Amino acid sequence: MELLSHLFNTLLQTLFDLIPIIAIIFGFQIIVLRQKIINLKKILFGLFYVLVGLGFFLVGLEKALFPLGKLMATQLTDPAFIYAGLESIPLSLHWADYAWVYLFAAAIGFSTTIAEPSLIAVAIKANGVSGGAIGVWGLRIAVAIGVAAGISLGTFRIVTGTPLHYYIIVGYIIVIIQTMRAPKMIIPLAYDSGGVTTSTVTVPLVAALGLGLASTVPGRSVIIDGFGLIAFASLFPMITVMGYAQLSEWRYKRNIKKVTEQETES
Repeated sequence: MELLSHLFNTLLQTLFDLIPIIAIIFGFQIIVLRQKIINLKKILFGLFYVLVGLGFFLVGLEKALFPLGKLMATQLTDPAFIYAGLESIPLSLHWADYAWVYLFAAAIGFSTTIAEPSLIAVAIKANGVSGGAIGVWGLRIAVAIGVAAGISLGTFRIVTGTPLHYYIIVGYIIVIIQTMRAPKMIIPLAYDSGGVTTSTVTVPLVAALGLGLASTVPGRSVIIDGFGLIAFASLFPMITVMGYAQLSEWRYKRNIKKVTEQETES
């Protein structure tokens, strides 16, 4: 009964959150455009599905994903796990002792990004409008590698307690340099790729991991150190997608050069 009550309250709160969106869409359609709403019945059914889906999703976050992220962070940072098999546990831990944390962060970042619905949609659209020049899986893997590297580096920042802005400043300097040299076709897509990673699947687990890690690593503050992983998840895909395009362009030019040289010799 407690779960049903919580679900009902969540659905009610979600309905209140959706009211402004519904009011704007229907208001513009009726008052500004002065057009009849086509397929009103289907739209209402769709809004109902969105309401129910968001409600279940929010309850799932609270009851499963957030506790899971915290539990994994707690277990991976437990000295008994880190120094399993040793007779004595050191009084203080070194950043290198958290290797499993970095590996788990990279794995969870890669897997959640590959499954991210918004990234799949963007990759399919990009493949269509580019005439197949941008591969669906190539883009998804490039973005996933960026998220994996970013979250892994972000967990390293939490463990070491170094300031967040150092990483962000250096990261955007790299992005600016790449922007000046990357193929123009890929630059807008690379920038959008950073945004689509911070969506329904990736954000909950990443946020839970960061908060759980900051609460279990000695000397770290949940408020200061627990947040910031999502910034890494947004930044690094831009680097990897532009890097993927630059590498592809370099290989293409190299192959063209080889073909030209072979034709010249013959």
